[in-house]
Amino acid sequence: MIKKIFVSAASAALILGAAGPTLATGPGLNNCWGTVVSQRASYYHDIGEHSSSQEEPRVGVGNLAHDVFNMSVGELASLLGTLDDSFGQDPAGVTNCP
Repeated sequence: MIKKIFVSAASAALILGAAGPTLATGPGLNNCWGTVVSQRASYYHDIGEHSSSQEEPRVGVGNLAHDVFNMSVGELASLLGTLDDSFGQDPAGVTNCP
């Protein structure tokens, strides 16, 4: 499911980057990754393993944020916390970070 969120976010980020609104930035987003992951884990109970424990190596969230999207981890978390609703990945609307 998280893979779907990242794929959806990648698609949306490309669309937003081309013609979308300005994304939130700044020090207020420093804790967004922890906030969004905690919200999802507490409500859906589908998060818990670090990517390093998976058989197939994954790109770390820091590398994904910096190398792929050219944003901070907090900015990526804020984006994902907003976009997951749009792509049906958070039907209860529990993930959010400014």
